[in-house]
Amino acid sequence: MLGYNRIKEIYITMMQRTIKNSISCLGIGVHSGALVSLSLYPAPVDSGITFIRTDIKGKNNKIKANYNLVSRTRLGTTIQNNDLVEVSTIEHLMAALWGCQIDNVIVEIDASELPIMDGSSGHFVFMIECAGTKIQDKPRKYIEILKEISVQEGDSSILISPSNHFSVDAEINYNSKVISSQNFKFSDCKDAFKRELAKARTFGFKEEAEMLRKNGLAKGASLDNAVVISDDKILNADGLRYEDEFVRHKLLDLLGDFYLAGAPLKAHIKSFKPGHAINNKALHAIFAEQDSWQVIQ
Repeated sequence: MLGYNRIKEIYITMMQRTIKNSISCLGIGVHSGALVSLSLYPAPVDSGITFIRTDIKGKNNKIKANYNLVSRTRLGTTIQNNDLVEVSTIEHLMAALWGCQIDNVIVEIDASELPIMDGSSGHFVFMIECAGTKIQDKPRKYIEILKEISVQEGDSSILISPSNHFSVDAEINYNSKVISSQNFKFSDCKDAFKRELAKARTFGFKEEAEMLRKNGLAKGASLDNAVVISDDKILNADGLRYEDEFVRHKLLDLLGDFYLAGAPLKAHIKSFKPGHAINNKALHAIFAEQDSWQVIQ
C-alpha cells in the first residue's frame, strides 16, 4: 500500500504548477551586451508560458512560448508575435521551466534578449526555487507520441519514438580535441534535470566569438557566461563543471526548445548533433500529422 507521502508526491506531479511569488533578476544579453531586467510572475491554469516585452508600448507586446512562433534559430531560439515583437535566447529559461515542472508563468523582460546569466539554466532554476511552486487545481497536460517521427537537417538528425515516459539520448561530434564525440542519456525523474543538466554552460570557440563581435554579435559573451575553447584548450580558469559538459548543454537546449510544444512530451528522443533549427523542425514534424500525437491528462 502506498504511504501518504508517496500519494502526495504522485498527486503533485499530476497537477499543473505555477510559481508562488514573483521574482526578478538582472543580467547581460549575450549578443547585445546590454543590461536586461527579467521578472517571473504567477499565471492561471491553462495559460501556459507568456513573454511580455515591457519596453514595447503601443502595440501587442505579448508572445506565447510556442514552436509556431519561432522566427530564428541561429545562435539561440527567437520567438516573434504577429506585430513582429520578438524575444530571443529563450532556451535556457524554457529548459529551467521544464525541469522545475512549471506549466504556467508570465515572463516580463525589458529588452529583446533574455539575460545569459552564467550560460546555463542554473540561475533560472534558483530563481524558480526561491519563488516557490504553487500546485494548481487542474491536471497537467502531456503530449503523447503515437508513432515514430524522424527529421534530418544537414548532418543532424532526430528520431522521436513512443514511450510511457520521457527520455533523451543525445550525441555530439566536433572537430576539436577538447570536445570530440560525446553521448549522454537522460531520463526524466525527480531532480534529474537540476542534478545532471541545469549547470551545463553554453560553449564556443574563441575565433568564432571574435568573428561574431565584428558582426555586432556576442558583445556580452565572456568567460563568465560560456565555456570558451581556443587551440584545443579550455580558457576558463575553473575548467568544466561536468566532464561531458558540452553534450549536456546541447541536451539542455533541446529540452528548452521542445518545451515550446506547449506541454511536456511522453516520448523517447534520439538526437545526433542537436541544434535549435532541427529541434524546431522536429516539433513541426510532430504536429504536422494528427495521428502522430495526442494530448493526455
